[in-house]
Amino acid sequence: MADPLSQKSYWRWSKQDFLPEESFQSWNNYASALSQTWCRFKDRLMSRSDAAAETTELRRQSENDMKRCLTWWDLIWFGFGTVVGAGIFVLTGEEAHDTVGPAIVLSYGVSGFSAMLSVFCYTEFAVEVPVAGGSFAYLRIELGDFAAFIAAGNILLESIVGTAAVSRSWTSYFTSLLNKPENSLRIKTGLKDGYNLLDPIVVVVLAITSAIAISSTRKTSYFNWIASAVHTLVIIFVIFSGIFIADTSNLTPFLPFGAKGIFQAAAIVYFTYAGFDSVATMAEETKNPSTDIPIGLIGSMSIIIVIYCLMALTLSMMQNYKDIDTDAAFSAAFQSVGMKWAKYVVAFGALKGMTTVLLVGHI
Repeated sequence: MADPLSQKSYWRWSKQDFLPEESFQSWNNYASALSQTWCRFKDRLMSRSDAAAETTELRRQSENDMKRCLTWWDLIWFGFGTVVGAGIFVLTGEEAHDTVGPAIVLSYGVSGFSAMLSVFCYTEFAVEVPVAGGSFAYLRIELGDFAAFIAAGNILLESIVGTAAVSRSWTSYFTSLLNKPENSLRIKTGLKDGYNLLDPIVVVVLAITSAIAISSTRKTSYFNWIASAVHTLVIIFVIFSGIFIADTSNLTPFLPFGAKGIFQAAAIVYFTYAGFDSVATMAEETKNPSTDIPIGLIGSMSIIIVIYCLMALTLSMMQNYKDIDTDAAFSAAFQSVGMKWAKYVVAFGALKGMTTVLLVGHI
């Protein structure tokens, strides 16, 4: 008996492969379909999918079944890799200096709690509907095709803009690691300021991470383990070195901007928790989604919350909040205590973090 989900080669060139819908089989069919556009659009506005269609019928239509090769251990590291990037190194200093002071640690706790609530929602959906569609599939079931279409557009826009921002930052941190001016590796053109710097290094980085992600999920997981492990070592260095040279007097006053500052900063640093939803899209490649997805999502987010709070507390104890450098908080803090070489460790850690964010984002 033939496997209904048996894989077929993607190297096919017939019209039926590219335009399988009945409306594209002839000009008469196409004209008839156009005349029904408005009616079909109204039907789409009200139509909803169900779990059976998402998990069975659509997978059969895709003619490809993903290999289940991931465990909860892989998902924890994927979650860590896609969330922990350069945000913690950039936003912590800005918000501690301008908005909340030493209480930035509480802001990370508040935003982490909010992120964990979202994680619970994603966990429930991913267990009930273990497909690669993620938010798009969940919304098709709960709110219908139109809401899912709008959400998919927003997610795609977020992914493109986020990848562009992280990629540009990658080059900046790379030049910092080489101790060169920020734009020394970019090519200047005659275009308007702000649009006149081409970044060939970004193209190379994106090509490499895309190639690794395309090769296989298993290989990507191995690479992510290594990169995330290196990043973890850098974070451990920052935390323990910072605590060793810390001065608790820098925590006073703890709330210079009042309680309002905690929540204002929490709204900003919530961005540092973005990306955990990528783990939910790996449900089709997970060996046992009902147990691995909850452990992977909740486990990775719990670890990240603890790390973020410790890093924020460390920075607050290393320097008075008024003296924190808003551009390179951790690097400047280490330089202020005579550890100038540590800025290269911080830059390397941020670089590795952004690399894993780009890598996991391509999956």
